Formats: sequence, C-alpha cells, structure tokens
Amino acid sequence: MATAMMRSGLQAALRRGGRTVPPKRGFASSAHHDDAYETAKWEKITYAGIVTCTILSIYNLSKGHPHHEEPPPYSYLHIRNKEFPWGMVHSIHSSRSGWPF
Repeated sequence: MATAMMRSGLQAALRRGGRTVPPKRGFASSAHHDDAYETAKWEKITYAGIVTCTILSIYNLSKGHPHHEEPPPYSYLHIRNKEFPWGMVHSIHSSRSGWPF
C-alpha cells in the first residue's frame, strides 16, 4: 500500500513537470456565496426578529394580568413587638427625620 501511494505521488509530480502547487484550503463556510449577500441576509433576519419580538411584547403587556383577592390580615403577620436597635419605631427608609431620603 505504501508503494502504491508513493508511485501515485511520483506520477502526479511528473505530470506537473516539477511545479509544486500548494494544496487548496477548505474553509468551514461555503465558498460559493458572496459575503455581502450573507451579511445582508442576516441583517434582514435580525431586523425581522426585532420587529417580531417588539410586537409580541406590546401584545403581551397590553393584555393585563389577573388580580387576586387580598389575603386576610392575619394577626401573626408583621408583628412589631420589639423596637429597632437604632431606637425608632419606623424603618430607616420611612423615618420622619428625613434621613436618608
């Protein structure tokens, strides 16, 4: 087998007349399409996707959502028996002194 490969390589070299031709590189993308055509195609697909997502978002947001009944005010929820360490009954964000908001 090795001799057959050597013989075919030698015959191919003799046919070329001693010229060495670099092997043709095969790229992952197709060489038959133009790059500008592919770029334009994907640009159109991107814009169509943006428009579609925008329309679907507007539709979904305009439908509204169901409102549930308020839960009953159970006595064990939000019990504040102990004062906060900083001495106020309120939280920091809703303090009457105006700080920090």
